[in-house]
Parts: sequence; C-alpha cells; structure tokens
Amino acid sequence: MTVGVYLFVLLLLYFVVLRSPIVSNPYAIYVILLLTVFLLFRYLSTNYSIDDRFLYARRLIGTRRLPLSDIRKIEFSSLRDLSPTGFFGSWGYRGRMWSPYIGKFDGIYTDTNGILVSATGVPLFISPTRPDEFARELSRRARSYTGPLAVDHGRPSDDTAAEPSD
Repeated sequence: MTVGVYLFVLLLLYFVVLRSPIVSNPYAIYVILLLTVFLLFRYLSTNYSIDDRFLYARRLIGTRRLPLSDIRKIEFSSLRDLSPTGFFGSWGYRGRMWSPYIGKFDGIYTDTNGILVSATGVPLFISPTRPDEFARELSRRARSYTGPLAVDHGRPSDDTAAEPSD
C-alpha cells in the first residue's frame, strides 16, 4: 500500500502538477520528484538481520547496529501506543523520535506495528515482516548472552502448548 501511494504521488507530480499552466518554476517540482524517489528507495531498502553478535536495522542513509549482549527488553509495540511527537522524526537521518513514555528512541521501520528493542542506550523500534518469528529468534540469540530478559515477548511460552481444547 505504501509503495502504491509513493507511485501515485510520483505520477501525480509528473503528469498533473508539472504540466499544469500555473507552475512557474518546474525545477521545484523536479526537486520534489527526486526527494519522493529518494524516500521511496529508502523505504524499500529497510531491512533487518541478526548475526551471532548484533541486530542490524539497515536502510539507505541511516543504519543502527545493536549488540545482542546489550539487549534487555523485546516488546511488541505500536508507534500509536508510544505516541511519538513530531511529524519529521522518522524521516530524519537517524529516525530519532520522542515518546512521553520511554523518552528518545530510534525508529527504523516500514509499518507502525513492530518490535521495541530496549538495550543499553537508546531503544530501537523496528517492523520486520514476520514480527513473531523475528522476535523469537532475536530473543533466543539475546538470551544466549544475557540469560532471561526483563521483558521478553519473543520467548516461547510453555503454557501455549498446554492450552485446553474444546
């Protein structure tokens, strides 16, 4: 859906706004077109990976590397729940945002629902494609360094396997 909106805006700018007789400076429209293309590539380049020592959140201009040994909490969260203030926070170079609940945090995401990873320093909000699986794997690897985490929504629960059936 997001890619479709970007493409719609690009087509609208190019075929409607740029060709409009009221546009006095077409170079300004070209700058807006280039900025929109850049933001689309940045959105499409967002990805996450975990190796044996780090959690990586990457995107075109703005990457964050978090040591697994520093992770203290893995929580499912939503940007709406965090109530970040400021419209441009996620578009900035680092995606630094502010929440009245947790203070400063970095957001490298493509969706408003994701995982809030708290570690030594600034927390990180990410939105992997399969958040449940990603949180489980991140939890497993982080626990191998630190033992049990303070909050661990990625840890498999023993009581889910023993749910009564009707």
